[in-house]
Amino acid sequence: MSISKDLQAMREHYDQEPLRRSDLSACPYEQFSTWLSDAVEKKIYDPNACSLATVDKEGHPSARAVLLKGMEEGGFSFYTNYNSRKASHLENNPNASIHFPWFALQRQVVVIGVVSKLGEQVADDYFQSRPSLSKLGAWASQQSEEVDSRESLEKAFLEAKEKWGDDPPKPPHWGGFSLSPVSIEFWQGGPNRLHDRFIYSRHQGGEKWNIQRLNP
Repeated sequence: MSISKDLQAMREHYDQEPLRRSDLSACPYEQFSTWLSDAVEKKIYDPNACSLATVDKEGHPSARAVLLKGMEEGGFSFYTNYNSRKASHLENNPNASIHFPWFALQRQVVVIGVVSKLGEQVADDYFQSRPSLSKLGAWASQQSEEVDSRESLEKAFLEAKEKWGDDPPKPPHWGGFSLSPVSIEFWQGGPNRLHDRFIYSRHQGGEKWNIQRLNP
């Protein structure tokens, strides 16, 4: 049997109760927080992990996993090396999307918006909260650059540890982005592929959120 046949046979059966408009909060941040809390309670692995989608200056898309680390002032925050591929994309085109795949709960959330850099103090405060070895990793890794071997990477880590000890400062090339959403879509699986989809949307800079049900 070919892999295509195997793939065609893979099928999950969704059985969530219908999601009604009356079940939703008027505020998408409150609704997101509720679903995130559900994912944490159900012990979803890395519940704050999401796929960040960007495009380069030629319009080619790219996606990778990042960790949501804050929701300050209506923005979804994550951190990275500013010399990384994702940061380069965002410098050229600040439009981005993040996707939370909570499939074990038969749920997913897609956020589309515009990113901006977080302030240095905010980034420094978060960096100082990280484990010591993670801080050293930020110094050791030239993110997205070619490295000739695992041994070279480990050597760079040991050199960073020798230089900075157990409490390194935030690297100048490391910081955060905040994605300010223009739309947030909530998806929940339903029987017979009649999934429930609701999208909150607003004009950039606007305050009022409109809620619409979408066909699955």
